[in-house]
Amino acid sequence: MNVRPGLLLTLLLVIGGLGVLAGVLIGSTGWADLQDDGMAVILWEIRLPRSLGAWCAGALLGMAGAMAQGLFRNPLADPYLLGSASGAGLAVAVALALTGVSPQTSSLLAHVGLTGIAFVGTLVGVGLTLVLARGVEQTLRLLLAGVVVGVVLNALTGLATLWAPDILRAMQAFLLGNTGLLGWSSVAVMAASGAAALLIGLVASPALDALTLGEATAASLGVRMGLVRLLLIFAFALATGAAVAQTGIVAFVGLVAPHLVRVLCPMLHGRLILLSAAAGGALLLAADVLARGLIRPQELPVGLVTALLGGVYLLVLMHRRGAPKR
Repeated sequence: MNVRPGLLLTLLLVIGGLGVLAGVLIGSTGWADLQDDGMAVILWEIRLPRSLGAWCAGALLGMAGAMAQGLFRNPLADPYLLGSASGAGLAVAVALALTGVSPQTSSLLAHVGLTGIAFVGTLVGVGLTLVLARGVEQTLRLLLAGVVVGVVLNALTGLATLWAPDILRAMQAFLLGNTGLLGWSSVAVMAASGAAALLIGLVASPALDALTLGEATAASLGVRMGLVRLLLIFAFALATGAAVAQTGIVAFVGLVAPHLVRVLCPMLHGRLILLSAAAGGALLLAADVLARGLIRPQELPVGLVTALLGGVYLLVLMHRRGAPKR
């Protein structure tokens, strides 16, 4: 299948717009009662920023996944590859363990400091990966360092939950993804981070196109690989950190969105990054609406929905590619 990039972008943005409308009108209690005078406050202050925030988080993860896959020349690379999610999870676990999880403390952390703590943890995880890899010069060392840092930080997170088992429920909400606390400030932070990351990605996209021919060829074309790697790692760490800090760890969006765009419309990296952002936003927003509506009045963690949808998509893709040709 080969769809024109302009048509695909328009389609994805329309799907995103319809998703925002559905997210505003559909809640865990059912359809919005537009005749209720108090409903306007709920729609404007809760549902609209939550829906826009879910789209922004998905867009951040989608563009970060496209950058990571281009940089590492690996279609299985995702935004959490360099220890960002593991660092965020450990930071949140330590913060909850040290402060406790009383309703007053957890509310204060959730609204004041928890997103900042998660963002700092993301940067620490990526920083440790860069230190262990001794810089950004060797792609294989970066990949291996990211795996090692992720395993170690996840183990430390497990130790923190064993040390303070009362934090297990709060940690579960973070590790499975949660869009319930998104507000207008979250939308502003993610939009600003996304604009900066997208700008860097678009500037570096010609280097990613050259990199598809191999590092030696890219270097012979004048690409400064060290600088390009550093800029792209900063860009997708910024995008991933902003998304994880606001919504927790949402699985598969950053991996599936670039895949879906490539299947529909193979293209160079500049358009791929932009379209992956639109696809990621539409995917996470659709998952958020499903999470609210499937088992009303309760809500599923949005990360569970994305994991199920993403896993099914990848299984179907593997089956199609592995099927013998007739």
